[in-house]
Amino acid sequence: MEFKNVILEKEGKLAILTINRPKALNALNAETINDIDMAVDNIAKDKGIEAVIVTGSGNKSFVAGADIKEMKDMSVMDGREWAIYANGVFRKIETLNKPVIAAVNGFALGGGCEISMACDIRIASKNAKFGQPEVGLGITPGFGGTQRLARHVGMGRAKELIYTAKIVGAEEAYRIGLVNKVVEQEELMDEAKKLANSIMKNAPVAVRLCKQAINRGMQVDIDTAVNLEAELFGECFSTEDQTEGMTAFMEKRKEKNFKNR
Repeated sequence: MEFKNVILEKEGKLAILTINRPKALNALNAETINDIDMAVDNIAKDKGIEAVIVTGSGNKSFVAGADIKEMKDMSVMDGREWAIYANGVFRKIETLNKPVIAAVNGFALGGGCEISMACDIRIASKNAKFGQPEVGLGITPGFGGTQRLARHVGMGRAKELIYTAKIVGAEEAYRIGLVNKVVEQEELMDEAKKLANSIMKNAPVAVRLCKQAINRGMQVDIDTAVNLEAELFGECFSTEDQTEGMTAFMEKRKEKNFKNR
């Protein structure tokens, strides 16, 4: 499958999705969102892929935001449909049946911050910048920013960042819990791959069910959430990976032959 504005590469069991509009600082126009949509569908169907890294091309920008030229003359209906479509694509990333790591290099503003927050884990280079500056353009965040930012950093801090259109550096993003780790720019992809490989050493079925438990559990009350966890815990005992993992433990084997089933 060929794309115009993204690059999809596979390194063994790892997929690397690179948003590739460097001349536009990887800004998200409709064509790029459509490419991301198709690429995520491709990854979801590929049973050989066990983890994903999302990044941006070049060393200046992860994703600088949505394409303002494309949005400027939208009608009310156009704006609503654009937000619904992009939100649907970001939800595909958030609910993808594999763990997704954002490797954030440079600007992650507006839609860039939003797509990073749809990923499971964020690693940032020291030159990364995060923010939801939409109010300065006369609009609200439209791709999940008002919802995910509050879930990541708390309501008060999210409101401050969104209301003021403040842009924060990587260290501040780490301090407030928006990113998991900050590294030198030249180490970013190696660190993301290292983390992906650490995840992929474990049973893919179990990782997938953990993702479901966390994502779904955060949206419901604690009693419903722990019942969901119990259901998914029980489901593990129908898998070959559970048998292999516990057998290896009992046999004191470090090597485990997980089969993702």
